Amino acid sequence: MPVSKVGQRRQVVIPKTICEQIGLREGDFVEVTTSRRGVLIRPKRLVDADDVLTPAEAARVRRGERQLRRGEYLTLERVIHELGRTPIKRRR
Repeated sequence: MPVSKVGQRRQVVIPKTICEQIGLREGDFVEVTTSRRGVLIRPKRLVDADDVLTPAEAARVRRGERQLRRGEYLTLERVIHELGRTPIKRRR
């Protein structure tokens, strides 16, 4: 059983073998809770609810990615031209 040491700032190094087993990489988040038997550390995936796509949105994204791979795309200037709008002048 691997053993770790608590560092100066309460930091604990998780052994490499355990990280590999659970797919934990540098920069990932973990959830730390207490249990009757000690401390429990679990990988935590943080997802902003506003960043989750609906199934219809995900399908549109996949379709757009396929179009890009086939070279089917329009530049912003072309879209503006086809909509008949005058481009907005941007400050630099």
